Amino acid sequence: MATNRTFTMIKPDAVDAGHIGAIIKMIEEAGFRIVAIKKTQLTGERAGQFYAVHRERPFYNDLRTYMSSGAIVPMILEKENAVADFRKLIGATNPAQAEEGTIRKLYAKSIEANAIHGSDSDENAEIEGNFFFAATELY
Repeated sequence: MATNRTFTMIKPDAVDAGHIGAIIKMIEEAGFRIVAIKKTQLTGERAGQFYAVHRERPFYNDLRTYMSSGAIVPMILEKENAVADFRKLIGATNPAQAEEGTIRKLYAKSIEANAIHGSDSDENAEIEGNFFFAATELY
């Protein structure tokens, strides 16, 4: 059964480029409600913990370095069919393959610096949201 929450974070490239407001506007205009939000920066260790599922992949160390290179904006979002609808809104991981009008098509620089993360399942949305937010931070 699909849940009504998903997790996202605006990545360092999009934060640095000043796209936080435009991305949040797109999220809200797509009918998502922000349940939790903050601006923070990951340490290399915390980035490694968050992306531990990729530990054996060749891009893992570069990903850790990139994700700890600047500020991020993690959020928990709410909407019916949240995970699937949000994946459509952000577009393909590779912005060159993303549909017109998606967040990645508009704001991503490359497949590595792709502006935004979106959970790929209800289970991961819960795990990822819990990584960044305590229950007392959800509104």
